[in-house]
Amino acid sequence: MEQTAQYLAISFSHKNTQIATREKLAFASNESIKEFLQTLKNQNPDILEILLLSTCNRVEIYIYTHNAESITDKVTTALAALKDLSDSYLREIADVYIQEGAVHHVFCVASSLDSIVVGETQIAGQLKSAYKFCFDNGFCGKGLTRLVHFAFRCAAQVRNATQISQNAVSVASVAVKKASAILENDAIKDKIAVVIGAGEMGALLSKHLLVCGYRILLLNRNKTHAQTLAQTLNAQTPNSVEVRNFSELSTLINQYPLLLVATAAPSHIVLDSMIEPSDFKRFWFDLSVPRNIQPPSMEGITLFSVDDLEQVMHENLANRKRNTTKAYEIIGIYTLEFFKWLSSLGVEPVIKKLRDMAKDASLRELDRAIKKGFLPKEYKENVAKILHNAFNIFLHQPTINIKKLSDKEEADPIIEAIKGVFGIDDEAILINRYKCEYDTILN
Repeated sequence: MEQTAQYLAISFSHKNTQIATREKLAFASNESIKEFLQTLKNQNPDILEILLLSTCNRVEIYIYTHNAESITDKVTTALAALKDLSDSYLREIADVYIQEGAVHHVFCVASSLDSIVVGETQIAGQLKSAYKFCFDNGFCGKGLTRLVHFAFRCAAQVRNATQISQNAVSVASVAVKKASAILENDAIKDKIAVVIGAGEMGALLSKHLLVCGYRILLLNRNKTHAQTLAQTLNAQTPNSVEVRNFSELSTLINQYPLLLVATAAPSHIVLDSMIEPSDFKRFWFDLSVPRNIQPPSMEGITLFSVDDLEQVMHENLANRKRNTTKAYEIIGIYTLEFFKWLSSLGVEPVIKKLRDMAKDASLRELDRAIKKGFLPKEYKENVAKILHNAFNIFLHQPTINIKKLSDKEEADPIIEAIKGVFGIDDEAILINRYKCEYDTILN
């Protein structure tokens, strides 16, 4: 790791940014992310590596850079210009973390301590997806790979050492739980839900609805995607999901009390003009960012957005206070361990240790030979010189090779493997795949 490089995290989340602003900050596609990041890198040589995470609750940028403070201003300026927002406003609301603070924040995000619902599991997949995309497009290298790799090790330890993810919850599960409670209080017996969206969030919503005994009417612009999801869900709960045509949207929202929307559409798809009077109350949940439901002007409709689930976060924190305290302790330890690990990755300590091990082995064998009478004691100094030259010759080419690979992307796993083989560090953290095992993203 270059000595002058630092980690930087710039965060716009449910903690500091209103949903209206998060809607504007959100990136609708990977192509738009790619274009933005490429422009940033081209215009700012101090950005060595960059990763952008865009979800319904946060837009965050993680950077490995030579100049964290100046890069922060340049990133917020570029983001403000792209999203037609005030630069000064973005600087004011942004949470900015540098070096140890940035690492600690990323570990908190990966461990879901920074989520609306503490302990939810969806963020891990979202972070893996963001990393995979940025790595594949050349925005991430060794610096951010080390960070993300360690973040998932930390998150795994948090899950294993606490009950924070026991009965794991997500925004989708909380929405369904809230919807069920409302419908039960209002004595609505027909458990039918209209779900719009067949992506990851739509699938999660559907699964939780089925667990709660709902029948689902599923709509998606791409009907094939909806049919694929329905086939999967019906295989587990037969005849529970019915795919309807997207053109029926305006009819269905006026026929049933419960509507849940979670799509990647960049604007409203449920319009106020579609709403017709009804003799029953309606409860609509918009889990999309940008929001997909235009605020209704007609009475009798209660609309919930992701920010309306904020209270659940506080209840969740209260219920899991003991576990979150333990989790933060783990994250603090892992933050320290991360920088300790980084300092151990240099090749010079490894080379020195190998030479010391060779020297110690040679001198031990020399002393043993003299003790057993295999060699006269007066020859010790000369033989020691011969052995010293021998192991220096033996280690010369490996030393050159190790130094050559030190700046390459594959250096970390090779150096860790060398340390593991020779027992140089019994706490070696071996990276089995440089790409941070992102091929397990769908698990």
